Amino acid sequence: MSTLTYSDAFVQQVLTETKVIALVGASAKEDRPSHEVMKYLQDKGYKVHPINPGMAGQTLLGMTVYGSLADVPEPIDMVDIFRNSEAAGEVTNEALALDPKPKTIWMQLQIVNEHAAQAAQNAGVKVIMDRCPKIEIRRLAIA
Repeated sequence: MSTLTYSDAFVQQVLTETKVIALVGASAKEDRPSHEVMKYLQDKGYKVHPINPGMAGQTLLGMTVYGSLADVPEPIDMVDIFRNSEAAGEVTNEALALDPKPKTIWMQLQIVNEHAAQAAQNAGVKVIMDRCPKIEIRRLAIA
């Protein structure tokens, strides 16, 4: 089975068990996909911590922006990566160093890093690549 093939049941399970998301690559620019997705996820009831080192300490959509995953003051269920495929490896390594580890590493559309995915899966963390949670929530009609 290709790592880019995910059953609807698997995606739905990830999205329904997730409550706290760290969105890496958050942007204050309203026309950026990361901003739009963060707002959508918040509107769907998720607690979304924006991660952007250049904006650390500022507020985005009512949430404090953190410079790194390690700065988030609570356990993270899902790390949503809005960085390029190469940077996704670094973000995954940072996520796997957390205690507790996140339940899921989610790489956005066109972001695929097989090495990072394998490292996460070896650590017992679920992985979804080249998908957008906003699109999947709509497609699967998750409330």
